[in-house]
Amino acid sequence: MNLPILPPWLLSNEFPPDAFCRSLQSITHLPSQYLARLLWNRGVRDLDKLPGFLDPQKYQPCSAWAFGEEMEWAIDRLVQARSGQEKVAIWGDFDADGVTATAVLWDGLGQFFAKHDQLTYYIPNRLTESHGLSQQGIDQLHATGFQLIVTCDTGSTNLAEIDYCNSLGMDVIVTDHHTLAPERPPVCAIVNPRYLPSDHSLATLSGVAVAYKLVEALYDRLPEVPIKPLEHLLDLVAIGLVADLVELKGDCRYLAQQGIAQLKQQADRSTATRPGLFHLLEFCKRAGDRATDIAFGIGPRINAVSRIQGDAHFCVELLTSTDATQCRQLAEQTELANTRRRALQREVAEQVLDRVQQLDLSTTQVIVLWDDQWHPGVLGLVASQVAQEFGRPTILLSTERSSESVAGDRKIARGSARSANQIDLYELVKDQAHLLHRFGGHPYAAGLSLGVENLPLFAEAINQRALQELSDRVGQRPLQADLQVTVAELGLDLYRELRAIEPCGMGNPPPRLLLKNVWFTQASHRNLTDRNNKKVTYIRTTFRLWDQTCGAESWPEGISGSWWGHYKEELPTGHCDALVEFENNVYQRCYEVRLIDVRSSTPIDQPGLDQPGECPKPLSAQSSITPLDPDRADLDWLLDWRPQAQQDPLNLPSTSQSTILVMTTCPTDWEEFTPWFRRAYQEGKKLAIAYPAPSLSSSPERWLKLLGIAKYLSRTEAWASPQQILTQLQVTPSTLRIGLRALQTLGLEIVSSDRGLTISKPAAHQQDTPVFMNPDWKTAGQPFLHAVREEGFRRQYFATVPFGLLQMLARRSLVNVP
Repeated sequence: MNLPILPPWLLSNEFPPDAFCRSLQSITHLPSQYLARLLWNRGVRDLDKLPGFLDPQKYQPCSAWAFGEEMEWAIDRLVQARSGQEKVAIWGDFDADGVTATAVLWDGLGQFFAKHDQLTYYIPNRLTESHGLSQQGIDQLHATGFQLIVTCDTGSTNLAEIDYCNSLGMDVIVTDHHTLAPERPPVCAIVNPRYLPSDHSLATLSGVAVAYKLVEALYDRLPEVPIKPLEHLLDLVAIGLVADLVELKGDCRYLAQQGIAQLKQQADRSTATRPGLFHLLEFCKRAGDRATDIAFGIGPRINAVSRIQGDAHFCVELLTSTDATQCRQLAEQTELANTRRRALQREVAEQVLDRVQQLDLSTTQVIVLWDDQWHPGVLGLVASQVAQEFGRPTILLSTERSSESVAGDRKIARGSARSANQIDLYELVKDQAHLLHRFGGHPYAAGLSLGVENLPLFAEAINQRALQELSDRVGQRPLQADLQVTVAELGLDLYRELRAIEPCGMGNPPPRLLLKNVWFTQASHRNLTDRNNKKVTYIRTTFRLWDQTCGAESWPEGISGSWWGHYKEELPTGHCDALVEFENNVYQRCYEVRLIDVRSSTPIDQPGLDQPGECPKPLSAQSSITPLDPDRADLDWLLDWRPQAQQDPLNLPSTSQSTILVMTTCPTDWEEFTPWFRRAYQEGKKLAIAYPAPSLSSSPERWLKLLGIAKYLSRTEAWASPQQILTQLQVTPSTLRIGLRALQTLGLEIVSSDRGLTISKPAAHQQDTPVFMNPDWKTAGQPFLHAVREEGFRRQYFATVPFGLLQMLARRSLVNVP
């Protein structure tokens, strides 16, 4: 799925002091000219902490006892259980953080309690249960004699369930990192970093890291008992940390660094101690040496099991068993679940996007959608995609008949919520607690359930709350570029320097590189299918990237790269600017670039396809008009008439061409504003942004309409001007070109002359089966459908983009204008 809009690119361009650069060189033994700028602009400036940031061996981790008396109480209770031969149950969770946390406690506490006899684990079923403790599971454990429950990645807000445990004579130790309840739960101990100050080095630990700290403290209290070293758990810790998208700073970064170094050993059969991890890395074709190997390889596969099957218990065996044959079988099951997850995610995402296109995004602060056909296991993934694309918190729910005693026999909506733009989604949803059945999570991700009858009220209420408090933060944010470089600079020196900031993740994203005036060659795309070669799961375009610095000594054939989720037709044909990241190509055993965003460097000349009167022409340098002052604080020469245009486009304020220019066509790119801004500036006129909201006709309708036009022109041998076709389809010239190329793949011929365009069938097809009955017509139209959808997303964005952002863009676009 692509970015639906093109927000501004921001480039951090502050240069660090020489002393900082010299210190960095002495630490890394690298040239560090790029790394110094990157770290400085990201706020990593403390020279005393710099060695520990880059090298985990020079970092001083925080003691597990920093959790204070809660950790003391937790270890006291575990020691008591060991002395009394009590049965202990680990209560985990079904996502990657919860599964790895369960595995850490299973292996870690398993050094002190006999597995299966004294120690067991329980993971709720994602599809039939919910996050957290439940009476059903508690009864099951109580019936088999368990006296102590140790939670991981859950439990902080389960006050009623904890009370129930106490009534049965069962004790509870909570280890978690999610939001706390208003009052401390009645447990033996609760180890949760949210009790610590926000700047504490343990403050951002995920569930698996908190579980690790519990084991660390027990190792410290009873050092003579364990046989395996504590560090053997670190690869599991790294997986949970990265997969749960916590901020990788302080001890989180240290644990991830140490764990990834250990994970790398699992990719080699000769050094692997966890055959399950070896086979997972084998299936996802990853080396295990980068956080992205977890984020895009191992993590999604672990999550896929519960998303598709509900029950994630076997994932703990996969991660902890030493039986190579069993692990191979479990890894194959995991891979099959992930394949099915991909297909389901794609299906649900397409349906959700169709529904979003029907929303009025100018009045929608939080996207709330539900359907009884959506698979609940993939709603969190799709919600995350939609939230990032539209810059709005997104809540997706699936409705079903509930048999829970609390809900009664009524329809319940269960689903997932994902945030965007650093909005605290947890607080937004919690304010509607009176409408909810269950709810839990943290500021950026949550799960919830509520009665179907409450859904309309819930959607309206949460949007009202967001409108009152968050309207200035809803919508796409500028994309951040870290460094501007040339293709020639994309060599090993830069690659090695940027690798020094690994692991990348939340709080330390992969560096993004801006390349200007580049072009693409050898572009091709392929559809990546599922294991049965039946369904397309991903689209990948590969290319060579060039600029004027390419030569005999550096990238003589350009650097290779890929663009996921896009067709080759979407690449600009001329010079452009590109935003890229480095990526390891595990197939070719080399590095390449991954395209993040791309746009034309200069307005593209499109003879015959321009819309007359809509694109302002540049003025002669001899103009005698006195230009406006672009730095005026109020920017009163820029007017926002979009509200009037969207209500009644035929009844705009009266204007005079001598004083006001009016922009009436909704753009699809930021660069379309620039000539308007400059013309207004140079002519000394005001500019009214007065385009109405875009139409909501669907992509398939446009493709069918284009096929109808082609059929009519072919049958009648008539001619049509490009402008007539553009008006009928309501698309841009570039999208029309993609559509015409799609028609050519069906065997149609496109003829262009001064009379316009016409479409004909090849002579060989005149008497044969009509081209329009070609069974591949749906497949052929995919690039066009994709382009129309993205164009629609962009227009929807620009219909509601904050006026302040347009003012900022106006100032920037007039810098250095004569």
